[in-house]
Amino acid sequence: MTGMFDSAFHPDLPTRIGEKLFEINWGLIFFITLIACVGFAMLYSAADGSLDPWAERQMLRFAVGVLVLLVVAMIDLRVWMSLAYPAYGAALLLLVAVFLFGEIGKGSRRWLDLGPLTLQPSELMKIALILALARYFHGLNFAKLSNPLFLLPALAMIAAPAAFVGVQPDLGTAILIVAGGLGVVFVAGLQWRYIVGAGLAAASLVATFGEWFWNERLHDYQRLRIITMLDPMADPQGAGYQILQAKIALGSGGIWGKGFMQGTQSHLNFLPEQQTDFIFTMLAEEFGLMGSLFLLVLYIIVLGYGVAIALSSRSHFGRLVASGVTLNLFLYVAINTGMVMGVLPVVGVPLPLVSYGGTAMMTLMFGFGLLMSVHVHRQMEIPRSHSLLF
Repeated sequence: MTGMFDSAFHPDLPTRIGEKLFEINWGLIFFITLIACVGFAMLYSAADGSLDPWAERQMLRFAVGVLVLLVVAMIDLRVWMSLAYPAYGAALLLLVAVFLFGEIGKGSRRWLDLGPLTLQPSELMKIALILALARYFHGLNFAKLSNPLFLLPALAMIAAPAAFVGVQPDLGTAILIVAGGLGVVFVAGLQWRYIVGAGLAAASLVATFGEWFWNERLHDYQRLRIITMLDPMADPQGAGYQILQAKIALGSGGIWGKGFMQGTQSHLNFLPEQQTDFIFTMLAEEFGLMGSLFLLVLYIIVLGYGVAIALSSRSHFGRLVASGVTLNLFLYVAINTGMVMGVLPVVGVPLPLVSYGGTAMMTLMFGFGLLMSVHVHRQMEIPRSHSLLF
């Protein structure tokens, strides 16, 4: 490990930093900034033409986030590999702290109050898990991947944080952690026979224990969210209110929208959580189908950058990190937009770079920094011997 740090922090560090800044993919940063600017505009509109209380803070967070991105991008990939397991352990300890001492809000225990800072450790775990899984699989050859015993540590790394997040309760984030982790496992080279076998096993478990899980393990509000997704008109003034108002906002925007700050659903306070989870519907009402497609195209471009960076990396660790960060972004966008359109249950998943939120913004920018680090160090080959389980 010492050698990794020595090679990263060389006496010629200023020269190396200059060279690495030249290697930064500024096109990716440009499109990330465009998406963030869409968020600033929507938060300005949500506050009825005021930078306070959301847009101004979000701008400051994004500016700090860009600096975090650049610093993370400059650091040698081998350093991030050496920090992968400690980061995972620290994030897991924070989840345990939430379980024991976390702040309760909106019926769940998800945040740690650290004085001037409120932290949501489940967001940090999404990145820490990607790093830990990437390091683990970097050290395995394909022969070992054919042995299911070598998958058990990875599955345990995924299951532990998912369990702690699930009991908060935050089923949506727990599903994101599991999906993101399994995505890294798949990219690592998991054989199709295991994928098919896991799918059949999951189907069997659902058939056997589905009714018990529905009645005994799901909370009432979680069952209600699924029922509401299938039939929001069953309780239009109660459980179905959020999704019905979101659909009205989506449809009333038409092709070109009602105009900036002219949305009635949002500005007459019919639209719930318009600055966070339902900000996409506010955009659709004010800028219509064209505005919504514009934002989705921006996300697709960023996702394309992520896939290209993953494919260009010569190190297995870099490929897995870039793939994990890209998949994490895709899941955020897909789940948030699917939720507000009524095709997925309503869960607390923000729209990346657009929804208001501090921990989510900084975690996302740190993830982009890791993606950029993979790009900057894409020619680096890391021997598999540098990645051991312990």
